[in-house]
Amino acid sequence: MEWITEGLTLLFIGILVFLLTFFGDPGSTLQKTLFIAIIVMLIMMSVLSLFTGFKINFLPFKLCPLIFTGSAILLLLGLILS
Repeated sequence: MEWITEGLTLLFIGILVFLLTFFGDPGSTLQKTLFIAIIVMLIMMSVLSLFTGFKINFLPFKLCPLIFTGSAILLLLGLILS
């Protein structure tokens, strides 16, 4: 069940980032606020995966916290440098 929830959350975050990037007003307060909310959500998912999926002996579960944290860092860098 966690796989489905996590997958749908990641799809939603990806679609939201796409829509904000291509159709949003660059530098607007709303866009910055939504990007910060996305970054916080990715960090929360990283912590959740660290305490749940990381304990399972399956490589993709062990990579999830690194991927979520890396994605959050890249979005934060994009937000700071834009």
